[in-house]
Amino acid sequence: MKYDCLIIDDEVMLSENTVEYFEMFGIKTKWIATSEECLTFFNQNETSLILLDINLGSSSGFELCKKLREFINVPILFISARTSDDDMVLALNIGGDDYIKKPYSLTVLLAKVKAVLKRYNNDNKNELIIGDLKINFENKQVYVKSNRIELKAMEYKLLEYFIKNKNRTISKEEIFTNIWEDTIVEDNTLNVHLRRLREKIEENPGEPKYIKTLRGIGYTFGENI
Repeated sequence: MKYDCLIIDDEVMLSENTVEYFEMFGIKTKWIATSEECLTFFNQNETSLILLDINLGSSSGFELCKKLREFINVPILFISARTSDDDMVLALNIGGDDYIKKPYSLTVLLAKVKAVLKRYNNDNKNELIIGDLKINFENKQVYVKSNRIELKAMEYKLLEYFIKNKNRTISKEEIFTNIWEDTIVEDNTLNVHLRRLREKIEENPGEPKYIKTLRGIGYTFGENI
């Protein structure tokens, strides 16, 4: 599932009100209360922006931010009742993009979130991150767990086509027509390229989580990660 905003805050009423308000204005928002829930969330979900409180019960938003920065680069806006300059500087130094003091105005917070989302989406229109995989369409560069991998021209072309057609079934004939521009390519040619591509982007090529085979039908690029 892809959300516009993820709120990580243990203040129940404030968080629920913020979610309800954001949803009224078309900002798809999810709220969770703990660091553990947050890390579990990213097993199968994505978000374009995070609102992160510093005090999360027995855990710290600072520590969570450090962990998040190991695998995501979306904007993180700290929200906190703590007002010291030291907290603000620390938040920004460990990967936070802004620091918003509580109590906040929902209208002002919404305006700030909309502005950040617009800027982030514009900056990343040529880049897509799905799980451990990141692809920059402009530079034709692919990264797995922040490590750049080298793809041959046809491998990149295949991956780009799968990503741009994610979550739908793609037949072999469609691939032959759009990738090779030839309808009489042998199945073995496609199988070899797919095997090599999976070996480069999949943690377990034998049980792929990105490019899945639908036997007798074709393939799909999934987001069940």
